[in-house]
Amino acid sequence: MRSELDDLDCLILNALQSDFPLRERPYDLLAEQLGIDAELLWQRVQRMLDKGIIRRLGASLDSAKLGCCSTLVAIRVKPAMVDRAADIVGRYPEVTHCYLRDHEFNIWFTIIAADQNRIETILHEIRNELALDASDALNLPAKQVFKLDARFNVPEPPMR
Repeated sequence: MRSELDDLDCLILNALQSDFPLRERPYDLLAEQLGIDAELLWQRVQRMLDKGIIRRLGASLDSAKLGCCSTLVAIRVKPAMVDRAADIVGRYPEVTHCYLRDHEFNIWFTIIAADQNRIETILHEIRNELALDASDALNLPAKQVFKLDARFNVPEPPMR
């Protein structure tokens, strides 16, 4: 991937990951800090989004501090049902991540909802629509949360 990035891309990626400005026009401030035009900054960001170098831009909020409930769910579906199951799971705006795993429980996803009742309703609806037995779905709420600072270390270009 590094070969697809030039020095300016690396500077932009590092700036996006640290102290993103919370203001009306954050890209203008980032561009100013980087010494480039805001339009050039956005073109670079858009290119990296289009190439899949950047998968997502957005805030990472602490759902518990916002008064929400969350859980990790693992379901077991037959291989022929994976696409249908992923489509059903993905319909819920409360689902934040959904992954296919090489495991007996082959679809894993997270739910963040207003309360535990909403989580139970979503799980009930998914189990019903996929005709899953109770043993085919694991509700795995966190007992303790460990938050890592998951920033990617993009090598800074050498000073000139």
